[in-house]
Amino acid sequence: MATTIIFKSLTVCMWSDSSFSITMNLWWLVSIFSFCIGTAIQGALKPEVLNVGAIFSFGTVNGQVSRIAMKAAQDDINSDPRVLGGRKLSITMHDAKFNGFLSIMGALQFMETDTLAIVGPQSAVMAHVLSHLANELQVPLLSFTALDPTLSPLQYPFFVQTAPNDLYLMSAIAEMVSYFGWGEVIAIFNDDDQGRNGVTALGDKLAEIRCKISYKSALPPDQSVTETDVRNELVKVRMMEARVIVVHGYSRTGLMVFDVAQRLGMMDSGYVWIATTWLSTFIDSKSPLSLKTAKSILGALTLRQHTPDSKRRRDFVSRWNTLSNGSIGLNPYGLYAYDTVWMIARALKLFLDQGNTISFSNDTKLNGLGGGTLNLGALSIFDGGKKFLANILQTNMTGLSGPIHFNQDRSLLHPSYDIINVIEHGYPQQIGYWSNYSGLSVVPPEKLYRKPANRSSSNQHLYSVVWPGGVTSKPRGWVFPNNGRQLRIGVPNRVSYRDFVFKVNGTDIVHGYCIDVFLAAVRLLPYAVPYKFIPYGDGHKNPTYSELINQITTGVFDAAVGDIAIVTNRTKAVDFTQPYIESGLVVVAPVRKLNSSAWAFLRPFTPLMWAVTGVFFLVVGTVVWILEHRLNDEFRGPPRKQIVTVLWFSFSTMFFAHRENTVSTLGRVVLIIWLFVVLIITSSYTASLTSILTVQQLSSPIKGIDTLMTSNDRVGYQVGSFAENYLIEELSIPKSRLVALGSPEEYAIALENRTVAAVVDERPYIDLFLSDHCQFSVRGQEFTKSGWGFAFPRDSPLAIDMSTAILTLSENGELQRIHDKWLRKKACSSESSQSDSEQLQIQSFRGLFLICGIACFLALLAYFCLMLRQFKKYSAEESASSVPSSSRSARLQTFLSFADEKVDRTKSKLKRKREDMPSNVYMIEAEPKNGSARINRDISQEREQYNNETWLH
Repeated sequence: MATTIIFKSLTVCMWSDSSFSITMNLWWLVSIFSFCIGTAIQGALKPEVLNVGAIFSFGTVNGQVSRIAMKAAQDDINSDPRVLGGRKLSITMHDAKFNGFLSIMGALQFMETDTLAIVGPQSAVMAHVLSHLANELQVPLLSFTALDPTLSPLQYPFFVQTAPNDLYLMSAIAEMVSYFGWGEVIAIFNDDDQGRNGVTALGDKLAEIRCKISYKSALPPDQSVTETDVRNELVKVRMMEARVIVVHGYSRTGLMVFDVAQRLGMMDSGYVWIATTWLSTFIDSKSPLSLKTAKSILGALTLRQHTPDSKRRRDFVSRWNTLSNGSIGLNPYGLYAYDTVWMIARALKLFLDQGNTISFSNDTKLNGLGGGTLNLGALSIFDGGKKFLANILQTNMTGLSGPIHFNQDRSLLHPSYDIINVIEHGYPQQIGYWSNYSGLSVVPPEKLYRKPANRSSSNQHLYSVVWPGGVTSKPRGWVFPNNGRQLRIGVPNRVSYRDFVFKVNGTDIVHGYCIDVFLAAVRLLPYAVPYKFIPYGDGHKNPTYSELINQITTGVFDAAVGDIAIVTNRTKAVDFTQPYIESGLVVVAPVRKLNSSAWAFLRPFTPLMWAVTGVFFLVVGTVVWILEHRLNDEFRGPPRKQIVTVLWFSFSTMFFAHRENTVSTLGRVVLIIWLFVVLIITSSYTASLTSILTVQQLSSPIKGIDTLMTSNDRVGYQVGSFAENYLIEELSIPKSRLVALGSPEEYAIALENRTVAAVVDERPYIDLFLSDHCQFSVRGQEFTKSGWGFAFPRDSPLAIDMSTAILTLSENGELQRIHDKWLRKKACSSESSQSDSEQLQIQSFRGLFLICGIACFLALLAYFCLMLRQFKKYSAEESASSVPSSSRSARLQTFLSFADEKVDRTKSKLKRKREDMPSNVYMIEAEPKNGSARINRDISQEREQYNNETWLH
């Protein structure tokens, strides 16, 4: 239009009587022609209409909602010229009718008409197929319903999921299972890509929390599944143990499953049904539900994509009835459909604003595929497809579904779900939220994003749930399978120690302590347990318990009951209950009674202890004599008297009866420390001697497991016990030293005949053995700590319930009563007074002797240092008054005489010298000043010597 007006105006100017020259007119003609050509080219490269395709099955709930929402988004975009700069967005809808072939045909038609992007497909099955076409022609494929986790952006770079994929949905379900404390689930799904891959993701997430899918019930694809298919599968499920059922599929299949389950009585109390987003979608779009449908889904849990509340969302919800004419309700997929169209529009605007042009080129790979009626040459590559895709992935906006932003792995930021409980009349009651940021919570996720992430179990919360059957108490999640088969419980067919468990001859009836504990625990369970005891073993020797445990892992037995020790290797294969009796390995050996004798008073100490104690008596007496000799008259005299004094003083301290007083400081310190040591030694001796004289003593060369480890004696063990492996693997005792024994009688014979030096067995067995064999005794302490429990397969919920029952038996005293019934035997008459009293070893007093020895050494060191200093000054005075002797023997003799001399004599000499000092000082008062200073120094030295001697005294 503008071009026509310019042409007419300039034509008038050129041929009028104006002053334009012919040259100027020609220049204007060239300029106008160039402008017109450029405008035509630009119009061809930047078309007025931008084509987008959509492939959905519009006969489904999500298809209907998505069609209305995409049409509304198209109208809103085209009504605002600022979005696309005056251009129009055109969305062409293709109804795939849930048919894969029609989906492919629709995609090919879009590729022939220069489509810039395709919204869809609706199913993950077709997403896998059409993504190859999108990769080749570089046309982005955006879907908010094909949420298969395996649609990887590495394999399908042009496929974009604009809603959280099913990996997060399965994470939410797994955390719900963990929150309610269930261990196994059954998965029912349509056997297509989306169903299989979704259930695989669920299995992976459950495995992370030590749960599992116990059975996968695969149904035919949604359009071909029949009620007979569903019934056949649910009959199988009803016969199984798990009662937590996850339904992952489409609304048609899912509603059929619930309807058949309700008729089979599987919607009663005890069952747990968790449906994926298909159920919340159906409820949102089809409410109010029919009475039949509402009744069939009562108590089920489902999830819905969480969309934060906002003004735009509320405005759109209020418009929905007008947009849909009341034909269908809005669900979250409608919000994602609306936002997906806006994502495309914003990316197109950015693409054009960057100066890019929309153009298509032929695919050279199709050149050799001509012929026939297929117009493959019409399939063109979108030249700007990669830049357009990059703009889509850079989307950062807030839509009806909330903030939209892609992470580096193309997942949406902060995926989250509402957790819904279906109550009366099919009303969806929200009980909480799940997000990958905060886990389960009753607070909306957007409020938690502003706080530090905390997914600890104490912060996971949901509101109360109304379960199937209208009950509010949490279902247990499992029952015993209703397939007519009882639990096969393996019981060791023992030959010895039959008080614990034994088989009645000629029958399969078993009795014993372990059996009574099991039966008492089963009676406390809140449900019936069908079981059957199956004896394990040939009846000629005790079975190997490790092999019995292996029978559980291979499926021969469903549990094992008996005197089964809980050890590390076994816990790796099975789960044990709480121990119902304490156990541990002990050493039993022959003992000899020690009768009182004339030399019984020597027994408290070992010979080495006696020797060291005697030596210290003499050492301390000698040290005190040295410290007191120069000061104390009681420690002086003829050599014979002094030797007697040392011996008397030393040993009289044992009874605190020494008569000699100590006057030196160092001597008193040494004596105080020694008296403390003597107090400890005499107290220990008295206690030990009292025990020896009043309690019957048993003697044996075997002191405990340490004795067996350091000796070469043979060791006995019970056949089938874990003691054999423990002695070999943990204590490194050669197998050649081990002797297998099968009964208490064999124990006694082997010990009496010295075939073995000792027997290693568990404490409960040894207690029974000693009740009839008083000539043997336990030596040392238990060197392992464990217990006996009942074994079940890994992750068996029955093990947890049985543990709770055993704790109850322990608290109410029933466990002790069962113990007294079977295991309380009459003890030997001497057992109550039996004591394994060991002699006192030097190691027990090593610290005391060390302290005393250090004190003596330090006292002597200080004494000799001070005496040497005193002798040095004394010898200097002597040399000044007489001719000094240069021989070493003379100096040594002088030192010994000085050391033996009483200090008072030395002090008198020093005193006389000080009395002579004033006259000397007076006589030299007139001497020079330097001489006076020398004399003053001599006086100071004399005083210092006197003070040191006084401190020493």
